[in-house]
Amino acid sequence: MNSEFKWGIIGTGGIAKAFANDLDYVKDHKVVAVGSRKSNSAQQFASKYPGCTGYASYSELVADPSLDGVYIATPHNFHKEHTIMALNAGKPVLCEKPFAVNEHEVRSMIDLAQNKGLTLMEAMWTRFLPHIAKVREILASGILGEIFTLQADFGRRLTENNNPRLWEPKLAGGALLDLGIYPVSFSHLVLGAPSSIVAQATFTDKGVDAQTSAVFTYENGAQSIISASSHTQTPCTAHISGFKGFLEIDQQFYCPTAMRIVLQDGSKMEYPNTYKGHGLREQAIEFAHCVRAGKIESPLLPHNESISVMESMDEIRRQVGLRYPNE
Repeated sequence: MNSEFKWGIIGTGGIAKAFANDLDYVKDHKVVAVGSRKSNSAQQFASKYPGCTGYASYSELVADPSLDGVYIATPHNFHKEHTIMALNAGKPVLCEKPFAVNEHEVRSMIDLAQNKGLTLMEAMWTRFLPHIAKVREILASGILGEIFTLQADFGRRLTENNNPRLWEPKLAGGALLDLGIYPVSFSHLVLGAPSSIVAQATFTDKGVDAQTSAVFTYENGAQSIISASSHTQTPCTAHISGFKGFLEIDQQFYCPTAMRIVLQDGSKMEYPNTYKGHGLREQAIEFAHCVRAGKIESPLLPHNESISVMESMDEIRRQVGLRYPNE
């Protein structure tokens, strides 16, 4: 087996470029193909990466026999369509978060991957970062005691950004799917699926959410308070509080960042951030490992977890009245 993992990318937007650039930190991963609806976009993207072929259609890209895996970086509403296209072409898929627009779409993607015996993984890149591995370790150690409160937010002032994927209902725009997926997924990582959800939102004039907040409640009485905003910059921090102390994750908790434990006796343990690069490569490394090991899913983000997260997203949307065309 060739030690180099060869990637094809569907989409040429910002996240596709960030993913491709972050692979420069990994010696055995290479972007060899990119697909776009426009030939010039594909060629411009491909020109940045030696040996990369630009395809003027997604179907041409997934038919490329040299690919070991396909990374899908198109807007949310296309995730299902493009994942199914790639799987039907026999290609393992790493699909950007949110995995799809709703639970039904996610299940159809997973069912196909399982039927074909192909690796399918949600590119919720935060789940694969070193500081999140440390969070898992801290939680398993019991040093914080039973977790009773979680708080996480993700807000960015995007009102000057005219990218249609952020604002158009037909592209599944809005704060929840673009930003809220991070605190929702983080809450599931720490506390699991909630027993109940209460959510509220405010809307843009186009009918997508500008700001959404939710309280997740758990059977033991624990609560998770999460929020997302596309109109204001928020601290973007996360806190996990137990009976013995709390874990404070610094700004941009979803990125490589510093964090610390503060115990009831006042003692602290610091975890500085020494990571280099963006962090998108960690999911690529895990994905390649799964493909080569013949695994259909990653134990770090198994399929049932992606389904569970999307169930919470669907319930939030149901409560606030956020619907997209053709659902």
